[in-house]
Amino acid sequence: MSGYKHIFGPVLSRRLGLSLGVDLVEHKTCSLNCIYCECGNTDRLTIERKEYVSAQAVIEELRDFLSRGEELDYITFSGSGEPTLNTGIGRIIKFLKTEFPKYKVALLTNGTLFSDDSLISDVLDVDLIIPSLDAVSDEVFRRLNRPHKDLSVEKIIEGLKNLRKRYNGQIYLEIFIVPGLNDSDGEIESLSRVARELRPDRIQLNSLDRPPAVSGVKKAEYSNLLKLAVRFEPVAEVIGRYSPREMNIQKSEIMDIIITTIKRRPCTREELRQLLGLRMKEVDETLDRLLQDGRVRISTGPRGDYILYNE
Repeated sequence: MSGYKHIFGPVLSRRLGLSLGVDLVEHKTCSLNCIYCECGNTDRLTIERKEYVSAQAVIEELRDFLSRGEELDYITFSGSGEPTLNTGIGRIIKFLKTEFPKYKVALLTNGTLFSDDSLISDVLDVDLIIPSLDAVSDEVFRRLNRPHKDLSVEKIIEGLKNLRKRYNGQIYLEIFIVPGLNDSDGEIESLSRVARELRPDRIQLNSLDRPPAVSGVKKAEYSNLLKLAVRFEPVAEVIGRYSPREMNIQKSEIMDIIITTIKRRPCTREELRQLLGLRMKEVDETLDRLLQDGRVRISTGPRGDYILYNE
């Protein structure tokens, strides 16, 4: 895509399919300086909303590209900084929905600025918002996300609640897990409680995939993410990249994960497979063992046979 300064791709995204990226700020202009950021350290740490790059210039590039009729799954505001810092985002969304309504629009955001009601108004017409929330306690928030001094986690959570009240589209809440920082029992319990209050359509757990801003940040083990995933309601999806070798889980761990899941709510075999990202053979073998041991039972429901835990 030579010749464009503010749009990039299309790229094949794990979550969004074929996605055209839109970058609305100068490189590494952000309200956070997360230790895990794969774009590096933040150069300009700010919460000031203004037109960092020209909305008109972005619109002209989008018009030029989209006029070709390219097939896309999403047009996505993302890039190397925080897109909601740009006050022109609403104008660009309005342009897309007016002139190119066939395209779905997604917003990837760190979720820090929704205490600004005007920002919520700007993004009401996007199809999908994926905000991040990595911590609930102030100490973990400051160590993990290294925010602008005027940000507080309480204010961020209130902003996300207001977003959910006003916005009718899909919200996927992303939580980036850094072992030793936000994966403690207390922090996960608090994140789970806040997630229930925010009522996202999905919860997604992510972990390190590329070199982080700060050396020493480790990737969460796949089995540990699965154990954390079942502590959320709805059960979180694990979206981090893992090789088949990394996804090889001990049978005892699979059993613990399945028991934890069905303790929270009955599931069919297929639901367990989808929720936990397991192979059906693993689900069947584990459930057969649990049935033989009398630890679970089967009850017929509207979508087939449900697995229930025997108290």
